[in-house]
Amino acid sequence: MPGPRHVRGGLTVSYDFDTPVDRRGTWCVQWDGVADRFGADGLLPFTISDMDFASPPEVLDALQRRIAHGVFGYTDWRHEDFLSAIRHWFAGRYGTGIDTDRIVYAPSVLNQLSQLLRMWTEPGDGVVVHTPTYDGFLKAVSGLGRELRGAPVGDMAALERQLARPDSKVLVLCSPHNPTGRVWTEAELTELARLAAAYDVAVVSDEIHADFVHTDFVPEGARHLPWTRFGTGRWALITSATKAFNFPALSGSYGIIGDPDDHAAFLRRMRTGEGLASPAVLSLTAHIAAYRDGGPWLDQLNVYVAGNLRLVAERLNSAFPELGWQPPQAGYLAWIDLRPLGVDDNELQRELIEREKVAIMPGTTYGCDGFVRFNVGCPRAKAEQGVDALIRALHRLA
Repeated sequence: MPGPRHVRGGLTVSYDFDTPVDRRGTWCVQWDGVADRFGADGLLPFTISDMDFASPPEVLDALQRRIAHGVFGYTDWRHEDFLSAIRHWFAGRYGTGIDTDRIVYAPSVLNQLSQLLRMWTEPGDGVVVHTPTYDGFLKAVSGLGRELRGAPVGDMAALERQLARPDSKVLVLCSPHNPTGRVWTEAELTELARLAAAYDVAVVSDEIHADFVHTDFVPEGARHLPWTRFGTGRWALITSATKAFNFPALSGSYGIIGDPDDHAAFLRRMRTGEGLASPAVLSLTAHIAAYRDGGPWLDQLNVYVAGNLRLVAERLNSAFPELGWQPPQAGYLAWIDLRPLGVDDNELQRELIEREKVAIMPGTTYGCDGFVRFNVGCPRAKAEQGVDALIRALHRLA
């Protein structure tokens, strides 16, 4: 479904999200690496959270101009071109002013999380998350020898019990939440901030999905609110343009750290202990172009993705009315509760892989039986193939 965009000179052209881009043979994890997770090659994948769309033409044009320069020496991210692009994005998208003196840079959001956990916790300390939980958090926390402590999304009482434990040191907030697509309300974020302060727990807010809030699927007036509005004491917001504008392979992320001493300690750690003082110049180029010129593309992409999510809801609920599935409030990941059908997770995966030849992430990856996470960041025809395959498999089992 192409949508209009406006470019310099008053010209209007169209973005095309329907035409497939063949990603096979490009070393991508979703297509070329599908056998690593699902044990079979050639599956149609709806898996890892990147999209099948090319990045915006504005980003590609900026990258081509930078490549044409031909020199790719050591680079600094602490310059006004990069910092002002971030400031511009937060002001325009979220109505939020930020202090660019508190910005840090790292190769990825998960790298930032790992560095912050090393700074703010010791082995054996508790790290609190909402369940179901993005598997990257699971790996980062357990890999550092910290204890993962979960509380169900929306259960404030359970969350408070975990935060109140004396050795709980950090709350990792995913905002909006992955995999459920939940957009936290202002009241919820205010309460999270109060609990963190009451129990002296640091907050790391991963907001990489913030640019995919679907206005049609959230309560009227609801929107993403950055943690910078709520953070007190020890906190960090970590994010990147790589998710929204689909260039994760370029790497690159940035964060905002509230406390000046923590900010300085993070910079020192990256420059010395980690040896990561120089960022990838193409990542900086892509971030700046995305935040300065990519807004119209992203607006139209969100409309398109919302259409894919509606398609999933219509077909799934038509086949199985008892599911009553509703699209997520944010993101392009459909988190589908199949428990009313009583389908065995392992049997469903066998049907999907062996008979339907599709790869869809099982909920067990995120700590929940009876769910699947279905990536619809793709052309509509592919989304149709995937949901129809899922429905056929469910019909045979249910």
